[in-house]
Amino acid sequence: MSSRVEILERVKHNQPEYRALPENNFIVSSDTGLPGNIEQFRTVLTNIGGALIEVTTYEEIKQYIHQHYKGSQRIISTLPELQELSEQDWKNQDPHSFENVDLAILKAHFGVAENGALWITEDLMQQRVVPFICQQLAIVVNKNEILTTMHEAYFRIGKAEYGFGAFIAGPSKTADIEQSLVLGAHGPKGMTVFLLD
Repeated sequence: MSSRVEILERVKHNQPEYRALPENNFIVSSDTGLPGNIEQFRTVLTNIGGALIEVTTYEEIKQYIHQHYKGSQRIISTLPELQELSEQDWKNQDPHSFENVDLAILKAHFGVAENGALWITEDLMQQRVVPFICQQLAIVVNKNEILTTMHEAYFRIGKAEYGFGAFIAGPSKTADIEQSLVLGAHGPKGMTVFLLD
């Protein structure tokens, strides 16, 4: 008997006893968009490198983009309310052509206060690659759609039908090199969340 087989046999015969899984007794709250949720979402998002801008209209979003992204050559958006800012007929282009998108503006289904993540599905992205390849990412989410925990988020998406979806939290980051945090190491260099009242 080889040492490999011997080790595997020992592992097989020394398994722990089976135990029942713990009860799934977390509480799913219907209280979304609470001031506590908003503040926690803001704090977490800021700590992971994102920015939260509270707005009441799409016009305010347009003004913010005109002020802060005026040098941008290529802006795309899936939101009908922001089509005047967006390049037209981009949705059917080859995904490789989005590598030079300066700003992508998308809508999220909801956000999660505990980790600053936003849930976006393919129907809101139009092209799966967009939120991961653009230089800057802006996401619009309704204020009353900020959940407290990921438990609530998974409860909400558990029975939904979608082909592709992702939780996106802040710009990409790494601290692998010399333990120095680098934002925008791959994917968007920055992320702005417009919290729409």
